[in-house]
Amino acid sequence: MRSEVLNSRNFVWMAFFLLATLFFAGAVPAHAQTNSRGLPDFSDLVDRVGPAVVNIRTTQKVSQNPQGFPGFPGMDPNDPFFEFFRRFMPPGTPMPGQPGQPGQAPRGGQQAPEREVPSGVGSGFVIDSDGYLLTNHHVVDGAESIIVTFPDKREFKGKVIGSDQRTDVALVKIEGKSLPFLKIGNVNNTKVGQWVVAIGSPFGLENSVTAGIVSAKGRDTGEYLPFIQTDVAVNPGNSGGPLLNLDGEVIGINSQIYSRTGGFMGISFAIPIDEAMRVAKQLRENGKVSRGRIGVGIGEVDKDVAKALGLDSAVGALVGSVGKDSPADKAGVIAGDIILRFDGKKVEKASDLPRIVGETKPGSKVNMVLWRKGAEKTVSITVAEFETEAAKPAAAPAEKPKPVEADKLGLTVTDPTAQEKSALNLTGGVVVRNAVGMAASAGITAGDVILRVGRTDITSAKQFADLVKAIPKGQAAPMLVRRGENSFFVVLTP
Repeated sequence: MRSEVLNSRNFVWMAFFLLATLFFAGAVPAHAQTNSRGLPDFSDLVDRVGPAVVNIRTTQKVSQNPQGFPGFPGMDPNDPFFEFFRRFMPPGTPMPGQPGQPGQAPRGGQQAPEREVPSGVGSGFVIDSDGYLLTNHHVVDGAESIIVTFPDKREFKGKVIGSDQRTDVALVKIEGKSLPFLKIGNVNNTKVGQWVVAIGSPFGLENSVTAGIVSAKGRDTGEYLPFIQTDVAVNPGNSGGPLLNLDGEVIGINSQIYSRTGGFMGISFAIPIDEAMRVAKQLRENGKVSRGRIGVGIGEVDKDVAKALGLDSAVGALVGSVGKDSPADKAGVIAGDIILRFDGKKVEKASDLPRIVGETKPGSKVNMVLWRKGAEKTVSITVAEFETEAAKPAAAPAEKPKPVEADKLGLTVTDPTAQEKSALNLTGGVVVRNAVGMAASAGITAGDVILRVGRTDITSAKQFADLVKAIPKGQAAPMLVRRGENSFFVVLTP
């Protein structure tokens, strides 16, 4: 009897243990499945879209000095022996079959030939199988030539169809057929908090993948377009690459970062793809972008003003000035009016109006709803063309500083542009556009700013080249170099 009781107890305990095991065995996979849904695997997405994301390299032409480093005029840098001679032959040594001695000028008073030097690296992506691709205006601005490289190492020469500085969008064409391309997504369906992926070439590292979430939509940064803000890691070289949703659709073009150091700090901005495609359509059809204007100066409507004027909420654009004989002037708009709607579109804040008007075809006659003296008033207005804001071809930049070579050190430099002076708060110095040989080995890279040579402050590219030329052979030359917000010394010895 005791034996039967024990057996029954054992049976109960064994059954309980078996049920518990089955319960926990089933519970673990369920928990893992939840984690996998919360933290997606991007590998399939990257496999699908990666082939259509390209690396973009640009070059500029500079005069080739037959003397000094790199010192091998007439020899193609792609020649397999070029690297051998660069490393092991003294600078200025004549190449095989090249007449003359080191330091001789070209015969017959001929001008030194030009050669192309790298001027920038960025990203882009193909939008149709015929070879049209999108990138940023600032990636191709001022480029003499554009080299487009696919992940499978195929290279094509790119041609700028058109480039729009105001939206920072450029359309480039390559001669190819049946090329992989990306599907265009719907920005309106994108929600804050959703996962997104960026693919590009940060610091020239091709097809680098980073991921994060949408931090905000319609972010007003003072630019023409409302940006998509993300926390996806974006760095120099990512510019022009796609921002993708989890369906592999493009929802934006990575364009800017907020940074105090020049590197990624957790805030990046992308141009909404619907805005970019509107620009690309005009660039493809006309080679430029035509924008509308109505000729008003505007400001924000704050709560106090809205309350004082009888508005239910602080919306619209407050007209501060009206240009004489402008479309607004002819339509009867006056200072103090608040523009609430334009062509049926709501103006929630002042920054909405330039975008809405700009997207309106010049010559269109539309209705504009104003708030004046406590009541709505509708006026008819004919939109004019904002000719001064028309897109410029990327081959004709507003400012293109002339590169100057300091061959002794392997440097190509230029005076800083007005934009660089403003962004970096520079009062002097030269910007490094290319660094090879001795300079590259010492750690100097494109984008660095050289502020001082020895005890002499640098004021121009010509002055820098003259100083370098005067450095005696074997004498150390300390240089104060700035990178981002940090400065350090580099010592070079010609």
